[in-house]
Amino acid sequence: MFKISLDQASLSDQQKTTLGDMWLRCMRRIIMSTTLAGSGHPGGSMSSLHLLLMLYSTIEHDPCDSCWEGRDRLIVSMGHISPAVYSVLSEFGYLGADDFSIEFRRAGSAFPGHVESCVPGIEWNTGNLGQGLSAATGMALALKLQAKKNRVFTLMGDGEQQKGQISEARRFASKYGLNNLACLIDRNYLQIGGSTNTVMPQDIRADYAAAHWNVVYVEDGHDFDQIFQALRMVHLFEAGDPRFPSAIIAHTIMGKGVSFMENKAKYHGSTLNESDAAKALEELGLDNPLAELKQRRCAGLVSQKHFSKPIVYPDIVGGAPRTYGPETVTDNRSAYGNALEDMAKLNNSGPAPKIVGFCCDLEGSVKMDGFHKVSENAFFESGIQEHHTATVSGAISREGFAAFFSTFGVFGVTEVFNQVRLNDINSTNLKLVCTHVGLDVGEDGQTHQCIDYIGLLRNLFGFSIFMPADPNQTDRIVRYVAEQPGNFFVGMGRSKLPAILDEAGQPAFAGDYRFTPGKADWLRHGGHAAILAHGRPIHEAVKACEELSKNHGVDTALLNFASIRPLDAEAIAEAAKTGLIVTVEDHHIDTGLGSLAAAVLAENALPCRLVRLGVKKYGFSGTPEELYNAEGIDREGIVKAVLNARK
Repeated sequence: MFKISLDQASLSDQQKTTLGDMWLRCMRRIIMSTTLAGSGHPGGSMSSLHLLLMLYSTIEHDPCDSCWEGRDRLIVSMGHISPAVYSVLSEFGYLGADDFSIEFRRAGSAFPGHVESCVPGIEWNTGNLGQGLSAATGMALALKLQAKKNRVFTLMGDGEQQKGQISEARRFASKYGLNNLACLIDRNYLQIGGSTNTVMPQDIRADYAAAHWNVVYVEDGHDFDQIFQALRMVHLFEAGDPRFPSAIIAHTIMGKGVSFMENKAKYHGSTLNESDAAKALEELGLDNPLAELKQRRCAGLVSQKHFSKPIVYPDIVGGAPRTYGPETVTDNRSAYGNALEDMAKLNNSGPAPKIVGFCCDLEGSVKMDGFHKVSENAFFESGIQEHHTATVSGAISREGFAAFFSTFGVFGVTEVFNQVRLNDINSTNLKLVCTHVGLDVGEDGQTHQCIDYIGLLRNLFGFSIFMPADPNQTDRIVRYVAEQPGNFFVGMGRSKLPAILDEAGQPAFAGDYRFTPGKADWLRHGGHAAILAHGRPIHEAVKACEELSKNHGVDTALLNFASIRPLDAEAIAEAAKTGLIVTVEDHHIDTGLGSLAAAVLAENALPCRLVRLGVKKYGFSGTPEELYNAEGIDREGIVKAVLNARK
């Protein structure tokens, strides 16, 4: 494999000749692949190609083992330049010479329009601009914690520097001294809308310098010598302060190498037709294999298998659960904090922690202060930077850590849904624990009353969704998700409440109880109706069941759906035998448990009356009790709904 050492003083003539030959072959692949596909981004691919070739020539990597532990990480944040990335990977032996050109952007192929990790050598699925630097900081932080010497590089465009999340990532990387992190910015001064100075003026060099990054400017980003020397400066810490990350900003030309494409914004996302492709290849002095490749593309065979990265997850000791007795009145978030503190003591005593925690200026409110106290080196305060924190916590969870990110529901789900979605696509192992969900937030009002958490997260195929009913169940769920790889959401309200008791008057989720995903808890049994609920409203439902039985002679079953996904459809079917199901939730009435129950009943043709109780409008500022009463999801509202439905 072609390799250049950053310890050498300069490039040899032979190395420059080899790089030039590689550039030509890659240019042909970029032109062929985008022309054959009839879509793609050739212009930016050409402007960044020299940077990519030099990066892959100097970083530590192994095409025979793309998950090699000793590899450096390269995140391509501007994922639309996939033609350049796949072309360079072909040069370094990750892919067959023509596989990508033939299969690019074909349905079912392993070469999507934006870079994805189904291609060996791709670390992180990107495409939503502005998130790559946050992912890179997560990987750099992981390597720091593990005392590894690997480095992390991010390739970004200049247009995406307009994204606010990049500013968040810059500050975080400086705060935590991630000097193993470097970014390269393709400064071609063009984006879809034209000149970057017209669309949104910015001083990129000044922005990075203001965040205390070391800044290196490359006057000609198509000169291999200049790029090499910039990388060498960063490698030798000659760029500035060795305590901080580095940014290499390279002046490039959109469409570089083909005269009629250069400096034209249209080629950001417009491809060449066959005639213009032929002209481009002729200008480059290259042969034209278009006819042959077109015939092979039409054969309809997908030649490249999808690559799958192995799951890297630590062995976590969940420890003995705590029990909160009938006399204890506390909130679920305190139980979460206690469980997290317990697990920090059990798992983070080695040279590197196994559990890491991220927070956004709400440490006390989300009860991560105990974890912080006993495991200071594993707690990361991000400030009011939720977008970055959602991504950095997801990325570090791919590097052998159990990562907990905690904030209020309206910030951790609603505000950063795009970041959480990209985590899901990247198969992270994130534990997203959000407090203050629903109307239970109370007096903070409608801007902070997150009532759409289930509806949003149901759109993510890889997230489990858990809503514990009380502190005992919270404790056990938190320990469970810590032990398991994968993405989990655990939601809870704000109020302090007693433990849920079973029919014998004992804590329902203590003793021998073990949380089982996809299993509803039958808290009460009855044959006249069934109440299905989760989270805070369970407490109201218990009181409603007691009143219905005692005062109205209605024996009502009560099921706690702490596991929203996976869902216990069998329990819903069993509850339907009563003839009446009433769902109760502190959530938007149309997108939570009620809609899930409706789907189960409809899909299985179950003859059962369904009444859905939930949040029907944005709340006002008031106590949770007042808000629950207004929406009919308190004891009084539940009793009334059951009795009305039975008339």
